[in-house]
Parts: sequence; structure tokens; C-alpha cells
Amino acid sequence: MSVALTLALAALGGYLLGSIPFGLLLTRAAGLGDVRAIGSGNIGATNVLRTGRKDIAAATLLLDALKATAAALIFGLLSPEAGLVAAFFAFLGHIFPVWLGFKGGKGVATFLGALLGLAWPAALAFIALWLATAKLSRYSSLSALVASAATPLVLLALGQPLQAAALAVMAAILWAKHKENIIRLRAGTEGRIGQKS
Repeated sequence: MSVALTLALAALGGYLLGSIPFGLLLTRAAGLGDVRAIGSGNIGATNVLRTGRKDIAAATLLLDALKATAAALIFGLLSPEAGLVAAFFAFLGHIFPVWLGFKGGKGVATFLGALLGLAWPAALAFIALWLATAKLSRYSSLSALVASAATPLVLLALGQPLQAAALAVMAAILWAKHKENIIRLRAGTEGRIGQKS
């Protein structure tokens, strides 16, 4: 199989894995209706939590992460480059799923899942930064922004420049998807972790 065909298959397979809308599927299976009709209209774990079902939100978080991890590991068997391409496209598939009119989640769990499949020490650094920022600020969105921005630097420090470049692009997309959160953070109106509406 040629390199080009291998990478094309990795991109397609990664996208299809990433585009599985677990938040939507799980909430419907639990009889909670369409999660896009509540809160932010997002299919990610944070919005699923607004249904009041912590178990469904946790399952969504886990599965949204693992679909990118699976893409990285499965296609990584073909080549490291194929694993990276698959993880990247799984992230894109989550954010822009064709089945939902290209309107998906914000990508934090899938970003972490991709990182876990590509460079687990960097994934641990992401988690540590997220937790530290969350403890200090109590802003979930800010924690994700800080951790994702630091990820390419961590990968560079680990001697993985190709992964650093890919995750830098992913971080930029993640930041763009958090535009409204950034506006609220600057205005001081962003909801804090544990804060009731």
C-alpha cells in the first residue's frame, strides 16, 4: 500500500470514528431526548451534564476521548504518520460531523484522547495543567484553553515536532470553538465549576 493511500485511509477512518456523536446517541438511548435542544446545543459532555445525568455525561466524556485514542492506535499500527493523521481527523470528525450538519462538540475530550494515543506523557501533562488551572480559577473552559495551548510546547520538549505541529493546529481550532467562552471570560460572566445557573 502506498504512503498516500495509507494516509488517506487513516484520514477517512479517523474522521468516521471521530464523527460518532456519542453525546447525542447516549442521551437518546437514555430517553433524555435531543441534547442539542438544551443548554448550549452542544453534543459534548458538558452539555450532556445539563440533563442532570452525571453517568451519561461521564460516559460521553470517556467515549469522546477514546474514539480519538482508538484512531491513533489502530492506524498507528500502519505507521506513526498514519496514527497522527487518524487522530487529527478524529478530532475534526468530532467537531465537524457530517451526520449533524458539521455541528459537533468543542473538542476538549477528543483532543485529550488524541494526545493519549499519540504521546501519553503529554496527555498526563495536559491533565495536570487542566486540574491545576481548574483548582485555581474554577473555570472549565479556561482550564481547557491553558492545557491545549501548552500541549505543543510539551510535545516539543519531548522531541516530537511533527506531533507538536499537528496539536498546535488542533489547539487553534479548539480555541476558535471556545470563542464565546473567551468573550465571557473577559467579561467575567463565564460560569464557574460547580456554579448553579
